[in-house]
Amino acid sequence: MKARDPSKARLVDIELDESIGRSTPDIEHERAVAIFDLLEENSFQPADDAASGPYRLKLSLVDSRLVLAVSREDGREVITHILSLTPFRRIVKDYFMICESYYEAIRSSTPSKIEAIDMGRRGLHNEGSQTLKDRLAGKIEIDFDTSRRLFTLICVLHWRG
Repeated sequence: MKARDPSKARLVDIELDESIGRSTPDIEHERAVAIFDLLEENSFQPADDAASGPYRLKLSLVDSRLVLAVSREDGREVITHILSLTPFRRIVKDYFMICESYYEAIRSSTPSKIEAIDMGRRGLHNEGSQTLKDRLAGKIEIDFDTSRRLFTLICVLHWRG
């Protein structure tokens, strides 16, 4: 069996379920930045795929579960994973509460208060990212930066779901 090409173990396209619709400018900005950053640099390899990518990923919510539909660049299906969102509920709820405080602080608070809120926001984001990485272990191999950007997208899906 030939070795996988690590340069191809990546995402080249992300599609969010069309039912997501539009959101607030702050959320739309977070989504656009996460997708851009994710496509610029990521490490993504389905564990059971003997071949290498690159891959396309469609994220959606079905019955309060996250659906990750992975296909090849040419559209051929590779695998679909369905994850319960239960382990993310508290983190996502807390993350959105602190994001609201952060966006409010940007408009009216001192730099030190903004920095303190941002540290808390990043901490929650890291916790959610690690939870996602752990939940995908053995299914899809991703690095922490890829997990961070995917967690941002999960938050957008959850918010609209």
